[in-house]
Amino acid sequence: MSEASTSLIRRLRSRAMGLAVAGTALVLAASIPATAVAGQTRAASADPVSVMTYTAKERQKALAYWTPTRRKAVGKSVDLGPTGPKAKPWQGTAMKTVGRLFFVNANGADTWCTATAVKSANRSAVMTAAHCVRRGSSPDNTNILMVFVPGYSKGEMPYGAFAVRTAVTPRSWENDSADDLSTLVVDTDKSGRKLTDVVDGQDIAFNRPVGGTVSAFGYSATRPQLGEELLRCVGTAKKKRGLQAIPCDMSGGSSGGPWLADFNATTGKGVLVSVNSSLDSLTPTEMQGEVLGATAKKVYERAAQQG
Repeated sequence: MSEASTSLIRRLRSRAMGLAVAGTALVLAASIPATAVAGQTRAASADPVSVMTYTAKERQKALAYWTPTRRKAVGKSVDLGPTGPKAKPWQGTAMKTVGRLFFVNANGADTWCTATAVKSANRSAVMTAAHCVRRGSSPDNTNILMVFVPGYSKGEMPYGAFAVRTAVTPRSWENDSADDLSTLVVDTDKSGRKLTDVVDGQDIAFNRPVGGTVSAFGYSATRPQLGEELLRCVGTAKKKRGLQAIPCDMSGGSSGGPWLADFNATTGKGVLVSVNSSLDSLTPTEMQGEVLGATAKKVYERAAQQG
């Protein structure tokens, strides 16, 4: 298959089965008219990595915006059908590193994804999907008021909330809906503590061969959880059209959730090898994620350089 054909398949896949939620509908990865977002800066177009920053004022507004009432309301605003049977509520040790990522999307709708604290030099890095940050193939359609809540469960924020300061995505996602992954950098908490000093971080692997047992986590907008509880799928990863796939039927809201290899259920730790990206349009019980290669490493390393 030619590179152009593969690119087209990936764009169509993403448009058909995007996983972020908004209001009462799935957010599809098709282009929409551009809207400017104040207070964000972008790197030169020749750079393979795109960087957006949020001002101190915007970050303060984000923390104030996501009140308990608003967080509760966004979960009730969408119902994507019954949970399972492959996705099961996680009932093991507290997954401190995995949390709900709340934001307002380019359409002005309150919504959420899933994200994960990972080990990094700045102790402030979070992995998620690129479509949780911006619309693919539409550079100016970006999300705002982004807040990461690690360990979120049934309205509780046991480790506080962290405003997103910087969002790093591949330029290939911005321009061509390819490489659906992102690394965020978050502020310290109210006490001035850095994220992974509070919740620790998952290891992350690049260029790891696809295969083996993977645990995927996410805050799916399926009932009865409706994003309020963490769900888990377990399966063997396999290569598929340049991506990797596992058996999983989590839906909108689970986007960006981690794929953890070598997962230890007692410690809640593993090695992040991908994030939830999309359900295959032909096999809606199969989750797909990127293979973390050179592009993903560049995104991660750029974010880790942010102070």
